[in-house]
Amino acid sequence: MKPVIALVGRPNVGKSTLFNALTRTRDALVADFAGLTRDRQYGTGRVGDRPYLVVDTGGLSGEEEGIDIHMASQALQAIAEADHVFFMLDARQGLLARDHPIAQHLRNQGKPTTLVVNKTDGLDADVALADFHQLGLGEPVAIAAVHGRGVRQLIEQTLETFPEPSEEELALEEQEGCKVAIVGRPNVGKSTLVNRMLGEDRVVVFDLPGTTRDSIYLPFERDGKPYTLIDTAGVRRRARVGEGIEKFSVIKTLQAIADANVVIMVIDAREGPSEQDAHLLGFVMDAGKALVVAVNKWDGMTLEAREHVKEELGRRFPYLDFAKRHLISALHGSGVGDLFGSVDKAYESAMVDLSTPRLTEMLEAAMFAHQPPMVGGRRIKLRYAHQGGRNPPIIVIHGNKTDDVPGAYKRYLEKWFRDKLKLVGTPIRIEFKGGENPYAGRKNALNKRQLAKRQRNITFFKKKEAQRKRKVGRG
Repeated sequence: MKPVIALVGRPNVGKSTLFNALTRTRDALVADFAGLTRDRQYGTGRVGDRPYLVVDTGGLSGEEEGIDIHMASQALQAIAEADHVFFMLDARQGLLARDHPIAQHLRNQGKPTTLVVNKTDGLDADVALADFHQLGLGEPVAIAAVHGRGVRQLIEQTLETFPEPSEEELALEEQEGCKVAIVGRPNVGKSTLVNRMLGEDRVVVFDLPGTTRDSIYLPFERDGKPYTLIDTAGVRRRARVGEGIEKFSVIKTLQAIADANVVIMVIDAREGPSEQDAHLLGFVMDAGKALVVAVNKWDGMTLEAREHVKEELGRRFPYLDFAKRHLISALHGSGVGDLFGSVDKAYESAMVDLSTPRLTEMLEAAMFAHQPPMVGGRRIKLRYAHQGGRNPPIIVIHGNKTDDVPGAYKRYLEKWFRDKLKLVGTPIRIEFKGGENPYAGRKNALNKRQLAKRQRNITFFKKKEAQRKRKVGRG
């Protein structure tokens, strides 16, 4: 599972700026994600092959009479659920009385915490950090989030505290087989679908939105194949979020998506696709996960209502053309069995191994059918392609002027490779890598050798000429 890092502190200390630096975004990834309070944002980041999840909480005013009672509930839950906390402070304002109750709460929780002192640009670091030692939370770390100074070192040092997966854990993960996360808004029938797919009542189901409070991992076998179903908590609108623990269940859902190989997105046919569905699908797409769409509660609907839902799905989610869509009734079981075929195909497509010669041949065919555009009077040249990763499949294309490849041509290549490779249910990512002329170095070396040879010839002939003149003089 991805480590969860919570950003807490007073308002205006730079939490959102650090959030953007850690997630490499200019603003919140999804500011109004369903189930999130107005002042919580989330995002994912990666350093090398180490991914992590960041939660930006609302500022703590420091005017609370009792930190355990009046601290903003989302910040409390962020601290409780996080694996590590960045307690952010302002170097220019210095240590304030309002910082002490927050520090006391963190000490009481015993949560791994890093004191992050922001806005240290232009200041003497030793002087700026001196006062913050008295909080008793370890050595303060100086950063300038707005310039990105010290941010990479901060996250690298934090990730080093989390262990790498052991061989036993990796072996266990292989035994789990394809991990399938069932996600969607509350009360769309996720737990009912899980029970139907398992063939038994392994998950408690009530006619009450939000019954599932955490992600539940359920390993099982079907036709000799191992699977692990992940039943997740529903992600609901802000106005309907009540208890603090339910507010933060979205983090478990996001972790489940990140951990899954295939995501089954459950949509309520009676209510139709919603803005919350779009937000959740956006995160699935950003995570690059294979996807199957299950439109539930299809039974009993009129033909006119069914056609309207189909039209709305096509209109709102045109970018999901790669994903198989199933019209099901989890309650009665109709259409549920067909989900496994699409899950298997999506998993195979997401984990496919692709050879460099095959990809390069497909790239050449794509360029023959539709050449890259001209940029500055010169055509973009794409030389060869190789696989850069799986789940989702990543195709790395090398060439010249690759920074100038327009988005339309990139989308053309994505569709071309998906069609030719017959990939179903998984997004595909194209990455471009430019480089200097590979013969340029050889050409320069050749020129140097030629010049050296020419200089040797000149020296040789000069010596010969000098010898001839000496002989003539003696004669």
